[in-house]
Amino acid sequence: MSHRVLIVDDEAGIRQALKQVLEYEDLEVRVAASGGEAITMYAEFRPRLVFLDVKMAGLDGLETLTRLRAVDPRAQIVMISGHGTIATAVEATQRGAFDFLEKPLDTDRLLLTVRNALAHAELVGENARLREVADSRYQMVGTSPALQAVRELIAKVGPTAARVLITGENGTGKELVARGLHEASPRHDQAFVEVNCAAIPSELIESELFGHMKGSFTGAFADRAGKFEQADGGTLFLDEIGDMSLSAQSKLLRVLQEGVVTRLGGSKPIQVDVRVLAATNKDIEGEIAEQRFREDLLYRVNVVPIEVPPLRERVEDIPALVEHFAERLSAGAGVPGKRFADDAVSRLQARAWPGNIRELRNAVERALILAPGKLVMAADIERLLPTVDNGGAGGAAGAHTFETFKQEAEKNFLAQQLRVHDWNVAETARALKMPRSNLYKKIERYGISRESA
Repeated sequence: MSHRVLIVDDEAGIRQALKQVLEYEDLEVRVAASGGEAITMYAEFRPRLVFLDVKMAGLDGLETLTRLRAVDPRAQIVMISGHGTIATAVEATQRGAFDFLEKPLDTDRLLLTVRNALAHAELVGENARLREVADSRYQMVGTSPALQAVRELIAKVGPTAARVLITGENGTGKELVARGLHEASPRHDQAFVEVNCAAIPSELIESELFGHMKGSFTGAFADRAGKFEQADGGTLFLDEIGDMSLSAQSKLLRVLQEGVVTRLGGSKPIQVDVRVLAATNKDIEGEIAEQRFREDLLYRVNVVPIEVPPLRERVEDIPALVEHFAERLSAGAGVPGKRFADDAVSRLQARAWPGNIRELRNAVERALILAPGKLVMAADIERLLPTVDNGGAGGAAGAHTFETFKQEAEKNFLAQQLRVHDWNVAETARALKMPRSNLYKKIERYGISRESA
């Protein structure tokens, strides 16, 4: 389908000459003799590109430009004028014009401008589509009072510069809250940089946050900016801040106090303007009592606390979450499109969900893949998602010896912990304070897998 172009000029000869040239390039062209006519025609025609004369009787080109951009902020508008001045061109650009051409129009320059404007329109449209996908990915789904309370806090705190500590169990959606705060802030057009403090070895966390200079440690082959520099002007989200080493906590406190970072191995302080959001699933007060977290750092990051409710406290949101995950997985993850019967959703609402929303998403994906029909039934939920209680206590209770009982209990406990941590072995091992190699051996010994668990 050809691209649509609207020509707005009060001279009939200019309109027809332009129309003839552009139609020869296989473009669909309409013409308007005034700004008012153009505004009326725009909403119905929805052109990809507008050529707009500056000097017209009645509503002039600059005012028409402003009104068209109000109707469609993504409108691609090229101004044309036989009396062009630098001041007029600058004003047109400031009002959102893509380009400014002088009459008489040179055909080569005209066609080059058309190609560039249409390519830019494609890019703007693609960015908008990608933004819609991203917004869907980080959407907070549900209407429960518990979730509404979180939304209200985001609306109040987001536009401020206040630091926020987001607390809640694993899988509750703490990152979604952080992204919601960023989108509600004046920094929403700047970078959102995330650091999972639990996933980075303690000896590397300082380099990751503050950067390093070449040769500052083994493996530092080049200068590297840290996450604070990357987030300058935007938002830095420190996920699982409770797992940060005391040394890194001390340096983080200095950055929060002074607004400067110094790369490892460097001596030059670098000024940064970063809003810090933090999250943890730990009892920070308990960590402070055990001297694993600095109390003064808590006061710095916990200006406003937001607690994300676990899924068991918002079970009324499960039907909407199931529908949301089913649509997203079917659209982007290559799994079959299916609906969930009401009784299947009821069974999902009756579960405990120790892994919260993350576990629910995995359960929906499993049901979409393995349920035989186009409608996921309650029987499918029972078959594919045995309850933790039945899988845990029941299996151990049926053991014939104490040794078998211990093995069954350990197997079920490890399977449950892996589900809670979204089958991330490294994260599970850290939570259990177990060497990763030891956990891998137990997984192999017991034959634990996503399907079997």
